[in-house]
Amino acid sequence: MPFSRRKDLGLLALRLGAGGTLIAHGSQKLLGWFGGSGLEGTAAAMEAMGFRPGRESALAAGLGETGGGVLLALGLATPVAGAAAAGAMAGAVAVHAPAGFFAHQGGFEYPAFLGFVAAGLGLAGPGCLSLDALTGDRFNRPGTVLLAFALSAAAATVVVNRRAAAAAEEQEHAAPSGPDDPDAETDPAAT
Repeated sequence: MPFSRRKDLGLLALRLGAGGTLIAHGSQKLLGWFGGSGLEGTAAAMEAMGFRPGRESALAAGLGETGGGVLLALGLATPVAGAAAAGAMAGAVAVHAPAGFFAHQGGFEYPAFLGFVAAGLGLAGPGCLSLDALTGDRFNRPGTVLLAFALSAAAATVVVNRRAAAAAEEQEHAAPSGPDDPDAETDPAAT
């Protein structure tokens, strides 16, 4: 087997594995498959995690994972697929980051790994055993790579920053008022 075929088979294996995993993960969010909570349950969870509005956030995450996974598995519009999946995983990394790196402690290891694999495939391309190759790489051009990853990075940055701002605001409102708080009621007996 020529070396180039080995590379194409390796890319196919990575695309099918990562794509299939992303499809399953996103289908939990969108459709409630594989023990997931579906769109309404995911929307409530997203809202509780600070992603607002919850329904739109759940839809975006589910579509990024499922759509990105389908396109990666097929090797179609691979830069867009990789960027979309990596962007969706950036939100998951933000949620799990406070628990550290390792998944067994609730950390971000798993979503980071999926995001890096998706990004790597989007950057490397799908190989010859793909729909991109069959279409003459019409959706797998250098400009597409740059645009897809720039848009995904920008969107992920906005989403993660909005979540962080919402969490900070929520924490500020939940803080008990104390003697240094100008809005705290004063005890009449203390004056």
